[in-house]
This record gives sequence, C-alpha cells and structure tokens, in this order.
Amino acid sequence: MTNKLFFDVKPELSAYEATCKEKSSVGYYDLPEQDLDYLEEYKKDFNLKNTNIEHLVIIGIGGSSLGLKAIYRTLKNTKDFSKKIHFLESTDPIAIKAELEKVELNKAHFFVISKSGTTIETTAIYKYILGLLSDEKISEEYRFTYVTDKGSLLEAHSKSKKSFCLFIPTNVGGRFSVLSAVGLAPLALIEVDIKALLSGAKQIKNSFFESGYIKDILLKKATYYAKNSMKYNINTLFVYSESFKYFTEWYVQLWGESLGKKQLNSSFNVGLTPVGIIGPKDQHSFLQLIVDGLRDKTVTVLKIRNFNYDIRIPEINLKELESLDSINKLSFNSLINLQADSIIEALVDKGDIPVDTIELECINEENLGKFIFYYELLTSLVAHMMGVDAYGQPGVEQSKVILKKKLQNRGLL
Repeated sequence: MTNKLFFDVKPELSAYEATCKEKSSVGYYDLPEQDLDYLEEYKKDFNLKNTNIEHLVIIGIGGSSLGLKAIYRTLKNTKDFSKKIHFLESTDPIAIKAELEKVELNKAHFFVISKSGTTIETTAIYKYILGLLSDEKISEEYRFTYVTDKGSLLEAHSKSKKSFCLFIPTNVGGRFSVLSAVGLAPLALIEVDIKALLSGAKQIKNSFFESGYIKDILLKKATYYAKNSMKYNINTLFVYSESFKYFTEWYVQLWGESLGKKQLNSSFNVGLTPVGIIGPKDQHSFLQLIVDGLRDKTVTVLKIRNFNYDIRIPEINLKELESLDSINKLSFNSLINLQADSIIEALVDKGDIPVDTIELECINEENLGKFIFYYELLTSLVAHMMGVDAYGQPGVEQSKVILKKKLQNRGLL
C-alpha cells in the first residue's frame, strides 16, 4: 500500500501522542494481534452441527454489517466461496423480501449481530426470521449465531436456545468492530484468509506506532483535514474499482459517525462530510462538481495496480470512429488506471483542490486489512485534532430513545 499526498503541512504530533495514550483503553488497536483460538473452536463446532449450510444471513445494521459487507463483496468478485453471505440490514419490507428470495431457509444459518443486544431494527428482522422458520417447520437448533457484548440481553436470550454466541470486546465500538468476531466469524466460515486480513492491519499498525512510513503520511493528512475543516469540510473517496463500492459505504459511516460531534471542550458543533464515489462511472457525474464547484472538497483517489484479470480491447476498427483506435489491444486494467491517473493530474493541476492517492497492489485479504486499519487510524487522529470523541454517537442515541418512546406509546413494547 502506498499513499502519496499532493499537499504539504507540518504534522500535529500531539494527536500521535493521544493515540499512543488511548491504545490501552480503545480496543480496536488490539484487534490485529488478537488470539484466534476462539474462532477455530467456533468454526469446528459450527461444522459439526451444521452439515448442509449454503447461506449465511447477516441480521445487523451499521457497524454490525457494513465492514463485513465491504470485505465480502470486494473479495467476492475475485474468489469462489463455499457459502453465500446475505445481508438483512434494513426494515424496508421490499428489501427484506428481495434478499430472502435468494436464500434457501433450510440451508441457511443466521447471524444476529448487535453490540448493545437491543437494536430495534435487528430485533424486528430476527423476529420475522423466527416466524418464517416456524411457518416452514424448520428447526431452530444451531440455526443462529449471536454476536454481542458479554452480559447483554441478547447474550442472555442466546442461552435459551441451542445456538452459538460470540462476543465483541467491550471497548470496541460498532463501527470499529469489523476485525472482531462481527466480521471474522462469518468470513472464517466461507474460508476467507483471516490471518492475512489481520496481518495487513498489523503492518499498518506497526508502521504507525513504530515510526514507519505510514506515521508521517497519516499525521500530515489528518493535520491537513483538521486544520482546514472549515474550508474543506467535504472529504471525497474516489475509488477506481467497482469491487470497492461497499467500502465507500463503510467509510461514510466510520467518518461521519465518528467526526460529526460537539467539541469536547466547547459548545461548537463540528464535523467532516464523507462522500464515496466510484470511477470511472462518476467521472461523468460527481467529478464536474469537484472540478468546477465550490472549493470545499478534498479528494482521495484509490487505485488498484493489478486487477489480476487480464481482458483486452480487441483490435477492431470502427468506421467513423478511427480516432479511438488508440485503445486497441489495451487491457482494461491499464485503461482504468490511465483514467485514474488522468483525473489525478487534472485535479492536481487545478492547484486549489487537495488531492492524495492510495494505491493497493491487488485485491486480497492482506491489502483489505491495510486499508481498513489505515482509515480507522486516520479517523482517530482527525478526531483528536478536531477535539471530538471519535467513539460515541450521542446524536444517534437520541433518535433511538425517541423511537422507543413512539413504539411504547403505540403499545408495541
């Protein structure tokens, strides 16, 4: 993984000291080096009790699904998996129906993922699934894996059934939990290389905390974002790979929910707005706004050096389109990177659009682990520099309280 900044700034070292200090209390820092014995035991027990499972259905929302979905959907285009993963992450009835039409219930295992254990959306969908299994007369034994905080009401519920229960470390927040059991357990069951995923994350962690290459890069980038947060308050992740589409969704949650806060030592409301777009498709839409619109956006372009799939444009000459013969015999791998490079050069040439590039060698578990931990670290650094708590979400909690009151008033709880 390489990261090139087309801007310069003196890095704010106090944020580095703050992350070193919080490393002992914020749990996501420890995930790259976690003991995986629990996962091996779970997988062995799962395979003993489930011999015909072809579908894993994830019931969760936000941090309980977005990171896992990003990894699965990104790797799915390059690997063949032993099982399919489906996501039930909305109370939209059409979305629920459409996703379940792809699932053979008698060959499905369900993950109910909620850190608090009392997420209303997750509980609602879980109850619906229980009703379907009952209607189809499908046994519930070992049909569910619950992933939650130790001591939660969902853990207590899991003990009433023959099921599996895995735990999220108490000091790991939902949107930082993808490298915990939340993501690792389903991925392990479909034979994703979990060790390589964590190895990639560990490489970024070590490079940062042991004063490697990534430390200076991340500190400069975070410093620039924080110091210019009033001017460049929109951060655009421009991904040149359709496979990374769902990583833009994960990034939007991580960035938005972590940085949009009231400052800890003042009454000011601050934040940075994340936008995820896909190249080259969005060259023909959102790019116009970046190039000629308000100068309120930074741009990070993600490139994949080698897509490991070599298809080429045939040497076909089209009447009246001879001027485009320059693309003949060109690989699509080369074409998409030439497109990305052209956009980068055009943006840099403007002189007033902050740009940086991230390049991954290829799409695999190790590089996804690097990308995940890179953005988690960047989020923590920017939060320290902006004076906000990256790990709470009081605005979200308020809406949950209101919803529960509305449901109680309707006699539904």
